[in-house]
Amino acid sequence: MAGLSIFGIQGLPEITSGTDLAVSIHSAARDSGTALESGDILVITSKIVSKAEGRVVKMDDVAVSPFARQYAERTEKDPAIVELVLQESKRVVRQVGPIMITETRHGFICANAGIDQSSSGGHGLAVLLPVDPDASCARIRAALKQLGLDIAVIISDTFGRPWREAQTDVAIGIAGMQPVTSYIGQVDPHGHEFRVQALCTADELAGAAELVKGNLSRVPAAVIRGLPWEPDETANMQSIIRDSERDLFR
Repeated sequence: MAGLSIFGIQGLPEITSGTDLAVSIHSAARDSGTALESGDILVITSKIVSKAEGRVVKMDDVAVSPFARQYAERTEKDPAIVELVLQESKRVVRQVGPIMITETRHGFICANAGIDQSSSGGHGLAVLLPVDPDASCARIRAALKQLGLDIAVIISDTFGRPWREAQTDVAIGIAGMQPVTSYIGQVDPHGHEFRVQALCTADELAGAAELVKGNLSRVPAAVIRGLPWEPDETANMQSIIRDSERDLFR
């Protein structure tokens, strides 16, 4: 591979419930002079997927349980947010002060079950993660195929990492491409056989795409072009979520 290009899709409208993301992204890319091409990898910020799928909640409408209200007193958080976090989580992994690290129903380990109030579309709103990010990717990929385009789709979200400060975007949904590049069984130039080396290509692509999206640029989708990818119509995020039995730190 000689190189690849990454560019944001400019001109997307404000996304609301019911927006057809595939059509909107296809049109915006064409109108901005960067039309989508077969072989591209489309990386979409989870927030606009959630907005399109109606996963935006009015905080005032949240029925806060007595348990969540009591928990909120300990966590110094808005009781409505605590209630939503508990509803969206399998369990709380760790809680220190206002920081709640939970395991979502998808199996992701992240802060506040991935719930975010920034760029939510208005005051007093919270955005939840998509119910099934893999299915969301598959629908967008299928819609793009109807437009004559064979494009892999990744949904990304911003996660923190244990042992490192700051955050990075990672993949939370995928369709059309194998998410892992495995070197296991291959041999390096010195004859050493790789036994465990496997790169999470999906996460690397999500992080790379964030460089042209950003949090304040209003560019929630990006295209990665020039990277060969292995087609896989059965790809999903469960294949890269480590089972708790194999997790040394939970």
